[in-house]
Amino acid sequence: QVQLVESGGGLVQPGGSLRLSCAASGNIVRINVMGWYRQAPGKQRELVATIASDGSTNDADSVKGRFTISRDNAKKAVYLQMNSLNPEDTAVYYCNAEIRIRNFLLPSEYWGQGTQVTVSS
Repeated sequence: QVQLVESGGGLVQPGGSLRLSCAASGNIVRINVMGWYRQAPGKQRELVATIASDGSTNDADSVKGRFTISRDNAKKAVYLQMNSLNPEDTAVYYCNAEIRIRNFLLPSEYWGQGTQVTVSS
């Protein structure tokens, strides 16, 4: 009953920028933590950044100073501004959110389908 849809992925040259968006929809009461994860071919999925409902953030060391996570609670959306991209950033990026839905006491974790980011010259 909850869906997360990512957008904004694509092909970009090294040093370039890209902005990812993720919108949540469904019978949502509250969205707690939202975040971005990524998975490169042959590698495990890894944390990129998270943002809590109060706006506090946590970033992976590999993206600190280059990526910025933000959210719009009114739009139930989370964004990832990616600057100074390098080939090591190439991966499928997944939106993640901990969400409480109507008539359910406990929140659950949801994932988007993913959006491809390719950094290449």
